[in-house]
Amino acid sequence: MTILILCTGLAAGCKPEEGAVSEPSPSNPDQPQAEGKQTLVVLTNRVDLVENGVFQKYADQFQKSHPEAVVEFDAPANYTSDVLVRLSTRTMGDVLLLPNNITNEELANYFEPLDAEMFEGMRFADYKAYNGVRYGLTTGISTEGIVYNKKAFEKAGITDIPTTLDEFYMACQQLKQAGILPIYLNYGAQWPMLEWGENLVGSMAGDAGYLNNMVYTDAPWQLDNPWGKAIGIVKTLIGHGYTEKDLISNNWEMSKSQIAGGQVAMYFLGNWVIKQVIDAGADSSEIGFFPFPYDNKADKRYVALSPDWFVGVSKFSENKELAKEWIEFFVKESGYVNDSGFLPVEQTKTSELPQLKQFQTFNPIYLERQSPSDNFLKLGDKAQIAFWSGDYIQEFIAAADLKQAFRSYNEKWAEARKLIAP
Repeated sequence: MTILILCTGLAAGCKPEEGAVSEPSPSNPDQPQAEGKQTLVVLTNRVDLVENGVFQKYADQFQKSHPEAVVEFDAPANYTSDVLVRLSTRTMGDVLLLPNNITNEELANYFEPLDAEMFEGMRFADYKAYNGVRYGLTTGISTEGIVYNKKAFEKAGITDIPTTLDEFYMACQQLKQAGILPIYLNYGAQWPMLEWGENLVGSMAGDAGYLNNMVYTDAPWQLDNPWGKAIGIVKTLIGHGYTEKDLISNNWEMSKSQIAGGQVAMYFLGNWVIKQVIDAGADSSEIGFFPFPYDNKADKRYVALSPDWFVGVSKFSENKELAKEWIEFFVKESGYVNDSGFLPVEQTKTSELPQLKQFQTFNPIYLERQSPSDNFLKLGDKAQIAFWSGDYIQEFIAAADLKQAFRSYNEKWAEARKLIAP
């Protein structure tokens, strides 16, 4: 656990985590409560939705059917790293998002088992489970692709959506010539870099288990495999001036406004960001979404279908039943899934988001992401590689000699494999 606290890697399906909106307010059984009231403390990474009152709207809705509940939200400054500290000190509130870089075997140490009926008809039901016991319900489903401003494409004279990598580079050149920044990487924010690593390599390989299969080789990072090809694409984009010039600063919030306004044409991110771009000032009709053409084989395009954060109940909560009821309400009834632009968690529902309908017209082949195996997580921990953080992807991108950078990571991986047999 000490090693995990030092790691900052996380964020499948990440959101911005800039600035705390409250001081930690963990559930405290010794704190006096109003007679007949139960205070439910909910930890979240969605600082934006706490600040703009959307979460309070959900709380008000929940309290109509649960008048005994007082729902409080706690948004740590950096959920990814802060939640690991919270776990070690048991200041976890009642409801929280499950860290992605602790093994499923460890979940029982911190989280309460959830009832089987909560998972009926739900996607990724066993993603956060161990020995048949489930500890988390996903809060949304995402796929990755190119979110783009249609007016920017029109201004650059792009009439056809690129379906091959060469066509994508050509579109970038047209945008640059039109005075429009082709694509914002958000390199400085760090976490978006995982799109070019963990989220892309499995799609490029057409293998949902690609990451887990890395445990069977001493040298998973190679120039001629999906890792090398994915990082090579980013290096090409940077080298041709198709990305932001200031790669160091964290301009996440500003970038959304620039995509909305058409000064920047594209993101490579999950569909969850579409709603945020619209909220930043774009009309929904101006924003489109298509699969990222990572190679020149236009006839077959694999894309990952991924769960967003999972939500669970603290093992140390004094309000476990109420906490479970909040989770069911939040995922299935509050409107959060649709409000955030996610694909539905419930298998019987379909998305009404027009951008997702457009995405579907390209006939992508969905790969339902596998839960990271315990061996993969243990190897990453032993090798001190912070998967899902984006920081080591930054290192690859910045490397003057990518082959040497890969060699260094392969050496660490091979040493870890000597200690942890797959």
